[in-house]
Amino acid sequence: MKKGKLSTQDMLGIKNFSRNGIQTNGHGEIVYFLIKPTNISVLSRTSVGIKIRHLMQLLSAQPNIEIICLDARENFEDNKMFLHSRLETETNHKVRELLERDKVFLDEIQVQMSTAREFMFAVRLRNESDEQSFANLNRIEKTINEQGFDCTRAEKDDVKRILSRYFGFNTDEKQLDDHDGDTAMEKWIIPD
Repeated sequence: MKKGKLSTQDMLGIKNFSRNGIQTNGHGEIVYFLIKPTNISVLSRTSVGIKIRHLMQLLSAQPNIEIICLDARENFEDNKMFLHSRLETETNHKVRELLERDKVFLDEIQVQMSTAREFMFAVRLRNESDEQSFANLNRIEKTINEQGFDCTRAEKDDVKRILSRYFGFNTDEKQLDDHDGDTAMEKWIIPD
């Protein structure tokens, strides 16, 4: 198919949500483990060294683990660009003053949230039965926790939130739709 005729799901290589994560087209299943971050700025130099050593041991024991770090909060760049373009065209002094205040406010919020990060480990499973994947994922989760990382396996809603943020879709919705397109749009259409 030409790119113009592919769905977003096809372009990303995602087949469907699986029991454990995401089933991809030809690249197996991807399972995400959410990691509760540790504030290393309050740890001693020795404690930070121990954390690094634990991460090295984990990566040695599980070389197929991928590390992911995402912003855990919204990105305000589009809003700031909009305010900047409005400032360039606005002639009313009072409106310009309000736009400037909004711009300063967004800058302050972004600085406050700039340290908000979300950390994950991703594991790809290939050609494993349900029993094999269950045992493998339990072993991986146990290994991660034994190395001092507080982790939980991501559930479907976590995976949808992670993907939406990764691809720049900021939303305040508690629950995201499983599908994009005509069926998802029905809830936004207001009948005459």
